[in-house]
Amino acid sequence: MKKLENKVAVITGGNSGIGFATVQRFLLEGAKVVFSGRRQEALDEASAQLDGDFKAVLADQANPADNKHLIEEAVKTYGKIDILFANAGIAQFAPSDQITEDFFDNQFNINIKGPAFLVKEAIPNLNDGASIIFNTSIVHQKGFEGAGVYSATKGALRAYARVLTTELAPRGIRVNSIAPGPIGTPIYSKMDGMTEEQVGEMGASFAQSVPLKRFGEANEISGVAAFLASDDANYINGIEIEVDGGMSQI
Repeated sequence: MKKLENKVAVITGGNSGIGFATVQRFLLEGAKVVFSGRRQEALDEASAQLDGDFKAVLADQANPADNKHLIEEAVKTYGKIDILFANAGIAQFAPSDQITEDFFDNQFNINIKGPAFLVKEAIPNLNDGASIIFNTSIVHQKGFEGAGVYSATKGALRAYARVLTTELAPRGIRVNSIAPGPIGTPIYSKMDGMTEEQVGEMGASFAQSVPLKRFGEANEISGVAAFLASDDANYINGIEIEVDGGMSQI
């Protein structure tokens, strides 16, 4: 039997990168998957590459109304939810004396406000014993230059996950987080305020800081997500797993 046979999963930001790799992995493991993205074109492109029982929903994680719509579509299509992966996020870098209010609000809206309201809408529609997974980052454990606001959003998300672990324990709902290190995904091409050369230099620096001397791959995150979502992880709760080639450990 497949690890996620007949489980209903909702994944935000599922049209590219870690999200898309996780949609693929969950479908391979037998799940019914509802995934979101902010652009219909990207959702259509992703859907054309998938096999299995899935539904793509246009939704922006930063918008509480869109989160409500996403959960409603999932329940309407497949019934109550077994797995919720709050994956969507952005990374923007700037020195602390150069940040703007829009720069701050945009990251907090997507990276922490969005997941909080996504979970709010999901809670009444989760099966007892469900699994919630957050995509955090090792940035909140380190002091990367220019990453103050981004790190703060991920630290807030980790703190929120701890409280949620306690609140949902009476229903047997597990809450865990995955903290990726440098992963080769499209997020690196979307870093506002940085030139292509700067992004390349930052990427090379990150790779050299990893004991394994390379970037990770999206499927190396999706495998961990599949494990946390499965019955194999029934006694794993409240943790953050660093998937970073050892970067945060030395």
